[in-house]
Amino acid sequence: MSAEIVERFPLFPLGLVLLPHEVVPLHIFEERYKTMIGECLEEERGFGVVWLSQNGLRETGCGASVTRVLERTEDGRMNILAEGTRPFRLLRRIDDLVYPAGDVELLEDEDAHVDSDPELVAAAHERYADLVDRATDTRPEPSELAELDAYGMAATIDFDLAAKQELLELREENARLRRVRELFDTTLARLDYAERVGELARTNGRARPGRP
Repeated sequence: MSAEIVERFPLFPLGLVLLPHEVVPLHIFEERYKTMIGECLEEERGFGVVWLSQNGLRETGCGASVTRVLERTEDGRMNILAEGTRPFRLLRRIDDLVYPAGDVELLEDEDAHVDSDPELVAAAHERYADLVDRATDTRPEPSELAELDAYGMAATIDFDLAAKQELLELREENARLRRVRELFDTTLARLDYAERVGELARTNGRARPGRP
């Protein structure tokens, strides 16, 4: 199968990593991005979010669509909600538009036609449910969990940017499931540690600094 290439794809370099299914609020105030988002809305097309990290612009980004315009001022500034759609690889930059753009390759999973490992799915869902229960005192229903893939789970958790970029670049769902389970385990361990430290502080105990 030949790669699907999108030419002159609008790009939004940001200090964040967007994942498929993730919804983020964006404040659009620069003239070039007001023009870009205005055209995307008018033409009903998407744009790409790429992480502008300390090491420069990452090659792998995530497509996005505007799901809602929350506010639009007379001078063109906007507050919008954008939802991640599909990972892409930036092939080349395009410099003749008023906003950043590039030719991109839409990425497919290498195991797209293979069923996910049921044991990996169950383990990732279980740890995700543990984490959600811990944070909200409400455990997701089995029917809700069944609809979530690795991206869907990760999109609701505030992982650090490097971890999210790693997930975005993995091209196998089973690999993503293993990684999100590890991230859930690490997050739960840190919550346990924070609670132990808090309990010791309340009882005038002493805790040795460090991480679990």
